[in-house]
Amino acid sequence: MKINWGTGIIIAFALFMTFILYFVFKVQCDSQYDHEMVTEEYYKKELDFQSELNKQENANNLTERVSIEPNENGLLIVFPKTFDIAKIKGKVSLYRPSNQKLDFEVPISLSTSNLLIPKTDLVGGRWDIAVEWEYGGKEYLNKKEISL
Repeated sequence: MKINWGTGIIIAFALFMTFILYFVFKVQCDSQYDHEMVTEEYYKKELDFQSELNKQENANNLTERVSIEPNENGLLIVFPKTFDIAKIKGKVSLYRPSNQKLDFEVPISLSTSNLLIPKTDLVGGRWDIAVEWEYGGKEYLNKKEISL
């Protein structure tokens, strides 16, 4: 049987499509590849976007702002010293863009104006930190991206 150029092109297209489909099915069915969303409740979070902007504006209007800095012991979050630390409530959310399994939250519980997240809890790389806190009935939000 003699194969002409038209039949060769059809065979080449069929082999190429088979090759591509093999990899598509392999990625979709293999549990090694995670298909995770950035946030689980994306639409619900979008509805709260304006309140998030208001919280950030409140935080930016403070004369003494919250400081989020890495140091040799971990991640140090310093709250304004003029505030009564017993009245500060909230949480610190640490989000790892590359791996959802590393995300965690820490409740704010202060004995001084500093909150330290130990280095043992943090893996090297990029972290998105959100400090959501309340003082005197007013809500604040501080965000920062840090590479450790």
